Amino acid sequence: MVRISVDVMGGDIGPQVVIPGIAKALERHPDIHFHLFGIEEQCRPLLEQYPKVRDASTFTHCELAVGMDEKPSQALRRGRGKSSMWKALDAVAKGEADVAVSAGNTGALMAMAKFCLRMMANIERPAIAGIWPTLRGESIVLDIGATIGADANQLFDFALMGGAMARALFEVDRPTLGLLNVGVEEIKGQEEVKAAGQLIREANFDTIDYYGFVEGDDIGRGTVDVVVTEGFAGNIALKAAEGTARQIAEYLRAAMSRTWLAKLGYILAKSAFDRLREKMDPRKVNGGVFLGLNGIVIKSHGGTDAEGFAAAVDVGYDMARNGLKEKIENDLKRYHADRPVEGAASSMSDGI
Repeated sequence: MVRISVDVMGGDIGPQVVIPGIAKALERHPDIHFHLFGIEEQCRPLLEQYPKVRDASTFTHCELAVGMDEKPSQALRRGRGKSSMWKALDAVAKGEADVAVSAGNTGALMAMAKFCLRMMANIERPAIAGIWPTLRGESIVLDIGATIGADANQLFDFALMGGAMARALFEVDRPTLGLLNVGVEEIKGQEEVKAAGQLIREANFDTIDYYGFVEGDDIGRGTVDVVVTEGFAGNIALKAAEGTARQIAEYLRAAMSRTWLAKLGYILAKSAFDRLREKMDPRKVNGGVFLGLNGIVIKSHGGTDAEGFAAAVDVGYDMARNGLKEKIENDLKRYHADRPVEGAASSMSDGI
């Protein structure tokens, strides 16, 4: 049994998306028990519409929900101890759940998660890891927006955590990993990135196959299983990729509707276009994983639909089943033992 706590009030729409999404995830993973946290008068009628979810869940009423536009400090002050977001995280902290899932305000979720779950030993900064569709299948990219900037030691930690996540998600013993850079040559790039590459190479991981530097176009190619960067560049890469996917979709839609011949061609090639649409569907890879905390937290996109939220639950399920937290803890113990931590932590961003 995998126990998943859910902030039912999170996201642009809240329970109307979250509960149907839970229903879809439950069909795929009937061994999940959900701990649901939300405002009862909004959630209970929907739970009655989904009796399988109701029967596979424990529901806890909460006084309030964190707004999507609240600043992290405001959300922490107002929602600590009584919001659906806090209580979903607290269930993980108390050992009542294996993973928490929320589509709520990213900055607020990160601030509450750091306060409630605390950081792992030797980790200065958390990271958000995203699953990225590639020509080879899927890759992991981190950080995609938890913090801005990172020194060599922090990038080293991101590599450790990203490698552990790849082993948990892809079930490979030694995933390939690259550092995002402006070129593959060792003399190129910022000093922090070059120093991080040297640290990773000298660590001689037996749980990671270090590829070296990778460039932006290597992400979509799937050159490596894990791409490591700091949050500013990672978030820009993510938003650029999402925008490009939408742009291509609009181009195709416009081209297929221009003439009757184009429309006929679309009908004849409909199965191929359906496969393309499925491959480019961002809902299929929804769910960012907060790494570096004493507990697993999954951030769903706030504007997703039920299918997208179900995908975020799927990610949480895989991370819990395959021991993500334990893998990260073991790697940190092994590779931090003789390495002094340098550099000071920077301020948090307000999230994606």
